[in-house]
Amino acid sequence: MRECSWPEISIGNLGEVFTGRTPSTEHPAYFGTEFPFITPGDMRQGKYARVTSRSLSCEGAELLKRISLPANSVCVSCIGWQMGETIITDRLSFTNQQINSIVPNCKVDPSFLYYSLRPRKQELLALGATTGVRTPIINKTTFSDLKVMVPPLPVQRRIAGILSGYDELIENSQRRIKILESMARGLYREWFVYFRFPGHENHPRVASPLGDIPEGWEVRSAPECIHINPRVAVPREGEKPFVPMGCLSNDSMLISDVEIRGGNSGAKFQNGDTLFARITPCLENGKTGYVQFLPTETAVGFGSTEFIVLRSRTLTPEFVYLLARSEEFRGVAIKSMSGATGRQRVQEQCFNDFQIVQSPRKVLESFSSIIAPSFQLIFRLHCQIQNLRRTRDLLLPRLLSGQVELKLEAA
Repeated sequence: MRECSWPEISIGNLGEVFTGRTPSTEHPAYFGTEFPFITPGDMRQGKYARVTSRSLSCEGAELLKRISLPANSVCVSCIGWQMGETIITDRLSFTNQQINSIVPNCKVDPSFLYYSLRPRKQELLALGATTGVRTPIINKTTFSDLKVMVPPLPVQRRIAGILSGYDELIENSQRRIKILESMARGLYREWFVYFRFPGHENHPRVASPLGDIPEGWEVRSAPECIHINPRVAVPREGEKPFVPMGCLSNDSMLISDVEIRGGNSGAKFQNGDTLFARITPCLENGKTGYVQFLPTETAVGFGSTEFIVLRSRTLTPEFVYLLARSEEFRGVAIKSMSGATGRQRVQEQCFNDFQIVQSPRKVLESFSSIIAPSFQLIFRLHCQIQNLRRTRDLLLPRLLSGQVELKLEAA
């Protein structure tokens, strides 16, 4: 191993440290659309939190102006089990009190500081647990005392440039996934909600319980069209893919970080099935996944008992997933929820009366012939993202420790 003589410098000496704050929710005027308000839940998007669940108004920004964060500030979650999540601000932003942030000075490149802190999640969790309180926490003083190995600025920029290249490829793929999914949802609405499918001009509308629908289409109940929690045999012996609730995305079909476990307790599924969260707040947050990661069409996986598995009976797999993303379908499920506060669950029988406008098979097959390649491309892009992340994460500690000798560009 190459000996490295880079100095260790405390975070407090690399910039000004701020702890965020949440404005009073009793004053709604503090919240608006003008400035990102970052919370730990917004910090798993990648290098930047491009989208936040809440934003501040100009009035809210004025209230918190003393702890405002300019672009290229580094934010680190410092409380709870999301400890260590790290992002960089891409514009003037604010955070809540669970986040400590650094506005870097001239000693450190912001991207280099971001990459230096990203691998330290377990260290931060261990440090937060030493406080003796139930929830791990790192206060501003302790955070400021953390040390980072800091090479000369040209080396910092070279390291950050190499790692940023991977993140830019990841972000480009994520943007493509978002566009592809948005296009699929838009086409679903055009064909099956507004009935503007190819040749619709030649299909007069006829009356139905759901209003006027194209001639030759019919209204059917959801259980007639969809298998809800279909029975699938899974042997208890051996290890199989397992999907916890946390693997599902709030806003896309992707299923990430699939585990391998023994046993067979939980929801069972195959490729082409849709996993639909049945418990609050996962359902309201949008957790829904489309299974296409299993190695063969006959392979079976299992997952959380809090999934409802949806499988096409007379529709297509792509249609079922897009239906499960629709406000109408989700609204019926949400209204049916019952149980103790905070643990309410969907009642499966709520789908018995949910009605679907079933198109002729030819229309369904035409739709899926257009949409299925997009679903497959989304999965391939997802696999590429995972490979890029693995490569970046293997390279990152070697670069930060000085194990990799870098060639710097001539001035």
